[in-house]
Amino acid sequence: MDPAHVLGLQNGEAAIVRNVGGRITPATLRTMALLAKVGQANAATHRPGDWNLIILHHIDCGMTDLAAFPDLLAEYFEITLQDLEAKSVSDPIGSVRVDVDVIKQNIHASAYFVTGLVYDIDTGLVHTVVPATALSN
Repeated sequence: MDPAHVLGLQNGEAAIVRNVGGRITPATLRTMALLAKVGQANAATHRPGDWNLIILHHIDCGMTDLAAFPDLLAEYFEITLQDLEAKSVSDPIGSVRVDVDVIKQNIHASAYFVTGLVYDIDTGLVHTVVPATALSN
């Protein structure tokens, strides 16, 4: 699934971070921190205004097939096996809610919003799971 295509974005309109399952992991948060530094370094060309971080998962994601490999998933999320169920690996709606919560807990910037979406690969429809919500400082 190509997030830019699903969201109707043209080249250069958004920074897209892709990984297995589109999940927010500690590695994803580290990548986002690095991207924030790139943005700071390019402040002269940075357009001020609000940013919307979009968490986009999809129906029938291959990530659900990994539920049979809990050790691998726990390592991927950098958590214990006991905490894995809370990641809602087999449920795209639940996983979007989980990942939006991870963003809310880890990103503190007043000019940011976070939105959680699920794409239905059969119908081509995008469903809003978590409407745009302002992050707090």
